Amino acid sequence: MGAKASHVSELSENENLRKLIGTVSISENDPFWNQLISFSFTSPTNSADTKLLEETTVSLSKALIENNPRTGNFGALVRIFLSRTKELKISTECQDQLFIWQAHNALFMIRCLLKVFISQMSEEELQLQFSYQERAPGTCDAGEEDLFEEMMCNLVHLIIEVPLLDITYSILFEAVTTLLILLSYQLFHKEILRESLIYKYLMQGRCVPFTSRLVKTLLYNFIRQEKCPPPVTHVFEQQAEGSGLFYGLASGVASGLWTVFTLGGAGSKPNLEEERPLPLSNQSLLLLLGLANLTDGTDTPNPYRQAVMSFKNTQDSSAPPSSHPHTFQINFNSLYTALCEQQKSDQATLLLYTLLHQNTNFRTYMLARTDMDNLVMPILEILYHVEDRNSHHVYMALIILLILTEDDAFNRSIHEVILKNITWYTERALTEISLGSLLILVVIRTIQFNMTRTRDKYLHTNCLAALANMSSQFRSLHQYAAQRIISLFALLSKKHNKVLEQATQSLRGPFGSDDNASLPDYAQDLNVIEEVIRMMLEIINSCLANSLHHNPNLVYALLYKRELFEQFRSHPSFQDIMQNLDMVIGFFSSRLEQAGSDLSVERVQEVIKQGAAALPKDRLKVSD
Repeated sequence: MGAKASHVSELSENENLRKLIGTVSISENDPFWNQLISFSFTSPTNSADTKLLEETTVSLSKALIENNPRTGNFGALVRIFLSRTKELKISTECQDQLFIWQAHNALFMIRCLLKVFISQMSEEELQLQFSYQERAPGTCDAGEEDLFEEMMCNLVHLIIEVPLLDITYSILFEAVTTLLILLSYQLFHKEILRESLIYKYLMQGRCVPFTSRLVKTLLYNFIRQEKCPPPVTHVFEQQAEGSGLFYGLASGVASGLWTVFTLGGAGSKPNLEEERPLPLSNQSLLLLLGLANLTDGTDTPNPYRQAVMSFKNTQDSSAPPSSHPHTFQINFNSLYTALCEQQKSDQATLLLYTLLHQNTNFRTYMLARTDMDNLVMPILEILYHVEDRNSHHVYMALIILLILTEDDAFNRSIHEVILKNITWYTERALTEISLGSLLILVVIRTIQFNMTRTRDKYLHTNCLAALANMSSQFRSLHQYAAQRIISLFALLSKKHNKVLEQATQSLRGPFGSDDNASLPDYAQDLNVIEEVIRMMLEIINSCLANSLHHNPNLVYALLYKRELFEQFRSHPSFQDIMQNLDMVIGFFSSRLEQAGSDLSVERVQEVIKQGAAALPKDRLKVSD
């Protein structure tokens, strides 16, 4: 590249790049390297330029792959980068922006080359690319130094040691992204890479002692949500015409990061403050998740997962010492706030799931919060907009609700949180509703969407399991929530009757006809729908048995649609579960008859409330 601004279309003809990938070995002491890494590069601003960059990088990388065994120029570039990073922390403290700029440029080139290398060769071949040094044709001297591991450790050290400032943002982003690219080897293999070089470097090598600091730094990068520095400040002012060695970072590194993450849209946005991207935060989170989900070794557990599982709250001084070797402390309040704000991304939802599932310290902290609505509301929004989300995101959101609803205190508290004017819920104006009732509405809507679109049995099961977990703690259900519970049962009942009718018709068909071939499908459909109906009956029954006097709206909806339940009284699959419902319907129907005819809605509700207080609790059988 060299001491002038470059555009993607010029890369293939760039004199310095041609020399790097060429057949001549370049000494590490050659002034060429200073020229090479002193550039400003205008990053792609549209899909055509992005594709051109990929294609150009591939052609340049292939030439380097061919010539590097003789020249060792790739290894020399890596060593130049390592030499620039040795004093990077001091350079940051001294505001030595030239040093940071050159180190960034060297790493940017390495990252682009590695992305192609990984797609073109095995790890063993990649390691050789690091080890080649200047030598006569036909000879091979790999030397004792493992430059590959040295670079990986250096990247980890850079991430944990260099403070996050505007002038270091871009090099920290490149360091995190380079590690992510190295982890991408798994994408090219079906089997789990337990014995790979990169796996060993991260899990058993010199990187392991930095595990807790790396995980903590990546988490704090996510928590801080630092936006990409806007291209407004020149790090290096352009020199007088003719000298032109260094160019402003605004047209290079900062604007490069800016444009690559906005695809040229930054200039057209009316509110840049809202639109500025969070590349370092996002990449740090992806790297953290990638590391935490590496498979355990044969004899050693994944240290990064151990760190994620065991970290503690900085404000919890009473916590006993942890037996985990990689534990650390972090501010739980800051982490909780970041998780609440970032649930629109599936990687943030995956982090939330991971912490809830694996870190008991953080799960206990979360469940003790008095503002759980800040977390639950974004999760409900994901489920509400199910048609716009990928299936993985929806499943993670649902499993998070399932984990939360396993806690009785959570199930009680959500009915005490009153929300007003839920703007994203458009089926009906909800001027005031409890968080618990809203949760029920959204889960039921997800079930109905699944019944008509995806027809995923496991999604049904998980939705109903969340409702079942909550059912004994239902309190003061909103009128609309109670209606939707009974409406869902009506929909299931209608579907049951339809499938039963189809199965009956197929049995009446002539023996040996094609229609008989579909009989097993009807039987399976009937079995599934009856299983779902039973779960719904158990949910209603659990609410009635444990908190009938708290839910007059559910009793009202049950009485209003009581004919729905008549067909299931004598059904062998539902007789046991129907006992409570029969008793409740009979008890309240009798009291309404005694109250007279042509009762107003208000009078019916009053009779129900009086009846709930009068109904002996021992008449309701609580299921095990």
